[in-house]
Amino acid sequence: MDEERWTVPLPRAAAPPYRVFVNGVPQTEGIDYEVRGHTLSFSRHLEKEGKLGFWRWFAIFMALFGTYRKNDSVDVEYAVGDQRRLAVGLDIVPPAAGKRAAGS
Repeated sequence: MDEERWTVPLPRAAAPPYRVFVNGVPQTEGIDYEVRGHTLSFSRHLEKEGKLGFWRWFAIFMALFGTYRKNDSVDVEYAVGDQRRLAVGLDIVPPAAGKRAAGS
């Protein structure tokens, strides 16, 4: 199983059961993602738009153009004790970054 995986670290206090959404669409564990330790692991390409620089913000503000970059949102509903919480727009770690972190 040497395929590229995109990972999403879960909030520190998060405990199962998890309800996972990508761009508002419910995901199914074992089909769309796997839980590996305290992270979610996806085989599908996920990407989060980085911070916009001054010139891009300026161009958007001036209505010169918009932003059309891919910007996936991973949201997770999870348990903390007997309460349910929702984490929105979690960080997405691409495969190359995950391999560098594991190798260091």
